[in-house]
Amino acid sequence: MINIIIAGPRGRMGAEAVNMVSNEENFRLVACLDRKFNGKTLKDVEGLPDVNVPIFEDIEECFHAVDADVIVDLTIPEVGYLHTKTAIEHHIRPVVGTTGFTSEQITELELLAKEKGIGSIIAPNFAVGAVLMMKFSQMAAKYLPDVEIIEKHHDNKLDAPSGTAVKTAELIRESRDYKKQGHPNEKETINGARGAEFDGMRIHSVRLPGLVAHQEVIFGGAGQILSIKHDSLDRSSFMDGIKLAVEKVMGLDKFVYGLENIL
Repeated sequence: MINIIIAGPRGRMGAEAVNMVSNEENFRLVACLDRKFNGKTLKDVEGLPDVNVPIFEDIEECFHAVDADVIVDLTIPEVGYLHTKTAIEHHIRPVVGTTGFTSEQITELELLAKEKGIGSIIAPNFAVGAVLMMKFSQMAAKYLPDVEIIEKHHDNKLDAPSGTAVKTAELIRESRDYKKQGHPNEKETINGARGAEFDGMRIHSVRLPGLVAHQEVIFGGAGQILSIKHDSLDRSSFMDGIKLAVEKVMGLDKFVYGLENIL
């Protein structure tokens, strides 16, 4: 049995994760972390799953009060970084779906996990289809180096571009020689019209109500276009990846960045 803490149960992803963990025979939800409702249980709070699990505001208090193996963090970047770092220091394995960490923060967490010898997983996207989209894009970039990324998310997402888009660009960079795209004399008549630049390629972020998580990677070549697209239509699409990560992290003694590394 794997004892699990979920951080961020009031978010849509967090609520979905609470239901997933509650329905898995080998998982036990032992606590939740939230910035409200300290001392209450999930079932005490209107709109949260009807589960008799305590809510804590303070992570140190939570870790001392319950016996946990894994913390699943689905919060915001500043909070998620603190939760992940504190969990590693307490030898509780983090599985993190929160995005927006800086490269310096990821490096720091990786070094800390190595020092403590504890498994840790941060995944910009837990949807298996999204991971395949990223890997297929990495393969294509070797042959079609002209590429742009369009990612679309709900309008409550805090970071732009998304962690998935950044991870995709990083994977593409591994198989694509640097190339600055577009006309050498192009000029933006409205600042930002060409999107963010990463290793010469362009990333565009769309934020609209009604969206969940969507990304298209478009490659251009002589007389041809290749589009690789993934759509998460519901947050349930992320649960199989979270479940897999929780199971895999128990057997790890190192830091892993990206779900593709455990598939």
